Amino acid sequence: MSTTETLLIANRGEIALRIMRTAKAEGYRTVAVYSDADRDALHVQTADIAVAIGGQTSAESYLDIQKILDAAKKSRATAVHPGYGFLAENAEFASACEESGLRFVGPSAEVIELMGNKRKAKEFVAAADVPCIPGFQGAQDDDTLIAEAQRIGFPLMIKAAAGGGGRGMRLAHRDTELASQLRAARSESMSAFGSDELILEKALINARHIEIQIFADSHGNCIHLGERDCSVQRRHQKVVEECPSPAVDAHLREKMGEAAVTAARACSYKGAGTVEFLLCPNGEFYFLEMNTRLQVEHPVTEMVTGFDLVAWQLTVARGEVLPVSQQQVTQQGHAIEVRLYAEDPEQQFLPQAGKVLYWLAPEGEGVRIDHALKSGGEITPFYDPMLGKLIAWGQDREEARRKLARALTQLQFIGPKNNIYFLRKILAEPQFISGDADTSFLDQNSALTSAEPIPAEIAAQAVLLNHLRHSNPGEQRSGRSDWRSGDSSIPLNYRLETSGKTLNCELLALGENIYQISLGEQHFQIQRVSFEKSQDETELFNTELLLNGVSHKRLFLASKNNLYLLLDGGQFHFVDITQAPAKSSLNQGSGRITAPMDGCLVQILVEPNQRVRCGDTIALMEAMKMEHALRADRDGTVIKLGAHAGDQVRGGQLLVQIEAAPSETAKIPSDATS
Repeated sequence: MSTTETLLIANRGEIALRIMRTAKAEGYRTVAVYSDADRDALHVQTADIAVAIGGQTSAESYLDIQKILDAAKKSRATAVHPGYGFLAENAEFASACEESGLRFVGPSAEVIELMGNKRKAKEFVAAADVPCIPGFQGAQDDDTLIAEAQRIGFPLMIKAAAGGGGRGMRLAHRDTELASQLRAARSESMSAFGSDELILEKALINARHIEIQIFADSHGNCIHLGERDCSVQRRHQKVVEECPSPAVDAHLREKMGEAAVTAARACSYKGAGTVEFLLCPNGEFYFLEMNTRLQVEHPVTEMVTGFDLVAWQLTVARGEVLPVSQQQVTQQGHAIEVRLYAEDPEQQFLPQAGKVLYWLAPEGEGVRIDHALKSGGEITPFYDPMLGKLIAWGQDREEARRKLARALTQLQFIGPKNNIYFLRKILAEPQFISGDADTSFLDQNSALTSAEPIPAEIAAQAVLLNHLRHSNPGEQRSGRSDWRSGDSSIPLNYRLETSGKTLNCELLALGENIYQISLGEQHFQIQRVSFEKSQDETELFNTELLLNGVSHKRLFLASKNNLYLLLDGGQFHFVDITQAPAKSSLNQGSGRITAPMDGCLVQILVEPNQRVRCGDTIALMEAMKMEHALRADRDGTVIKLGAHAGDQVRGGQLLVQIEAAPSETAKIPSDATS
């Protein structure tokens, strides 16, 4: 570049930071845009220029094309990078940038529009002799779709024609569930993409999800950089990605690469793109879709090829030639990526929001993490709950897997519930280790989402560390009023709550810095070796305890009555309820159905005076891009509706009140306790 160019990144979080990193190295001045909710976000602090665009939700901020264009004008931007997600595959946005004299880092608006519609894309690539999955693209009335579904046969995939990222996608196993799945797909598609057009495809069971990274310039050059295996998915959203695929050999790689390049050449593609296929066990593969942007999982390709794909995007956008030919593309070693999410695997992966109380990224040779986290930062309910991506490279697949598993244990995150323990279990599963995981992997291994067991010794350590923070660590006795200072042989009682269970614990000082912790019939003798508070204002402690002669170093954080203990990357959360009155079982199944977080109430499925049973779906809510079913927690009668379909609701807001049925009330003993 002869003069300094200014690049506006029309995105947020780790996506914006990833692009800024390369853009600055390439000599660009960088511009961040930010919503009211992201005022203190890391990408705002990192950019050379930051422009407020207001609003909180995506629709009010990052999806508002005019606000992005106004920010570009204010910052005197010369180019716009859309990142991935938000407006990255929006043809109207690409066209508006070009009309405003801004260089759009991506393909043309015409190509985005063509490939952004699954129906049009399938018809186009089929005409170019790229193999496609049998299905139906046509009339949208239910009668036609149901008739076509029965013709295609089950199992069947229902997809949003304008969709991506697993939204608006449903799997129907039989015709009896087809109508409800069509409704859910339409609703989610309209909310996410502004279109409820659907297509149908034959569901391929035990297939692999393989995608080919392609790159093309404006000089007629088009190449592929090999494949990524994205088969480990949940609700059609990728969880683990790797490069190369354990199921693809050199011959198959060449065939799939040629098919991807054929599709790209046919539509005169320019820039970075991904052609996605389903690979059957017999080696046959079929076109799924083409993503006209950089992918979340691009780091595994970068780590195996050694290329910076964002730098290539900027090169092509400037009108320059691709830096390498197809013959110069080689792959070295293996890379695996996992997506870190703020979600609760034990509660059907319900998205989580809240403050990041502590964060420290893992380090090591061959380890990379793309994130926008910081201690004290906020994970808001307004955007996707992905925290970042953790990637590891090794000389071979097993080395990459071991490095990644180790990095997950070193990751220190205290805050909302997350999927770190879930990811560790995936990496340790024999089917994944052997490289045999296909798209049915998570469905067939439902135990991976089971609750993380809480070792008794962890609970015992939490009791002691909680006691020490209330006392002078150099003394045996607590400063708390309920410590019997006159008789050290009488233990101190604590009650901790975790995962819906109450732990009744006893702590007894045996001598200087030596304690006995009892949980029922289990007894632990623990010696305090060190208990050091961090230098800031938080209740963060680096500790070392000697448990039965074995040293344990722990990171411990206390926030009021909330206690957090880290072990191998997983966080254990306890609540000190020692001073709280004992709960009554009447509080369980209260009938108060509340919004689990901020979001949109899509549908209310009950009405006043209607009888319901525990477990019935009573409302549908959309939050963090996904639709969630809310269920009755007791048998009874609906006596109140606190919101209406289409309302934006706040987390904790009452949606439905259910009064207990007389038979239920009679079953509750008057002396019930937790």
